[in-house]
Amino acid sequence: MRIICDAPGQTCNRLWTYVASVAQCIAEHRKMVILFYDWTIEDFPNLLHCPFIYFPLWHKWYLERGNGWNNYKGLTWKVTHNKTWDKVFCFFGCTKGWSTRTDTRYLAQTKQELQRIFRPKDEIMHKAERMIAEMRQSADMVIGVHIRRGDYATWNDGRFFYELEEYHQFMLRLQHLYKDKHIGFFISSNEPFPLDTFTRCHCSRFGNEPSAAILDLYTLALCDRIVGPFSSYSRWASFIGEVPLCFLEQKEQDFTEASFSIITDYFHFANGKEILDW
Repeated sequence: MRIICDAPGQTCNRLWTYVASVAQCIAEHRKMVILFYDWTIEDFPNLLHCPFIYFPLWHKWYLERGNGWNNYKGLTWKVTHNKTWDKVFCFFGCTKGWSTRTDTRYLAQTKQELQRIFRPKDEIMHKAERMIAEMRQSADMVIGVHIRRGDYATWNDGRFFYELEEYHQFMLRLQHLYKDKHIGFFISSNEPFPLDTFTRCHCSRFGNEPSAAILDLYTLALCDRIVGPFSSYSRWASFIGEVPLCFLEQKEQDFTEASFSIITDYFHFANGKEILDW
């Protein structure tokens, strides 16, 4: 039995932390334990109630009372960023899921079951499907644009931080690439801005929806193409939805159809291109 003992970063980092172990359990009929689950776990009922995955610290009655979730997140951070606890976990043979990202043995053969297990609850998927269906009424192709700014202003010295106008220019270049099609852009971002920022582009996005990050994530996974800066977020959407992705690597970037490929694992595209661990 594998015990996952770390809790790196935000939701999509956690999903990438789990996926190799889940795939192995499916293929080898094993069981696993996730000690410190992400706070969005209730958005993934198939994962939470999977018969071979155990969440021993899951106590809904406690987490939803008082300051339960904040206390849990604070405790998780302290325990998973502590050298003494690292030694305890090592002694008991626990695994840091983040280190399993290179384990690709079972991802392809278990992909269909992984898609089922990591499918969010119907309420989220129905909203995502409805959004894309409405966009397809007037668009031949829907391109998901992951706009991530905020912490990217400093991460890697701002290398992958782009102004909104630069995202606008990316979108105009994509319209030129697919000039024989009517393009609709689905905008995924946790930043408020008016869609008329992107003139001459037909754009849609959700408002202040519950579980907005997961809703955006799985709407991206329903698009025909995805663009965005290096991120585990758009990477997961491409992987789980099997949608061709192109990372935005420089401000003057241009696009061809060969720029896009499906993510097959954390470090690789289907076309063989390797992704550096930024």
